[in-house]
Amino acid sequence: MSAYHLAQLNIAWARGAPGSAVMAEFMAALDRVNALAEASPGFVWRLQTEDGNATAYRAFADERTLVNLTVWESVETLAGFVYGTGHVDVMRRRGEWFERMPDAYLVLWWVPAGHRPTIAEAEERVVHLRSRGPTPHAFTFRRSFPPPDRVAEPGDGDAIDERWACPAEG
Repeated sequence: MSAYHLAQLNIAWARGAPGSAVMAEFMAALDRVNALAEASPGFVWRLQTEDGNATAYRAFADERTLVNLTVWESVETLAGFVYGTGHVDVMRRRGEWFERMPDAYLVLWWVPAGHRPTIAEAEERVVHLRSRGPTPHAFTFRRSFPPPDRVAEPGDGDAIDERWACPAEG
């Protein structure tokens, strides 16, 4: 058991405001997907307002950027939710609601168990990933690193599954 949890930031450029017609189906799916995440093995925490989602938060001082900031027990439990549940159905439709981003839009990093990352912390991690590529400080599903309290073993950092790759990783 690790003394660290996995933080995850996923950002997207919305094609419209949360209340707009273009975003209606995405917004309608949020409560279901958030409940699915919270019921998933390994879920620890997610950023949310009193409304129960994070659509009011912004990153990079950009009004069109929506954020999803969560904490999980491990890379495997996060990947299990992202790629092994109904969440994948929403992901397949992301092009309807979000513009394609030219840079990495997903970043993972280890935090001490109990720590709740901030948007500013998450922004720093994605900037680091974009400028330096995957490192133990900021990484991706395709190239991940073990928690700081675990000794790296041969094969650590190899993709668990090729599907788990941010398209911007190329």
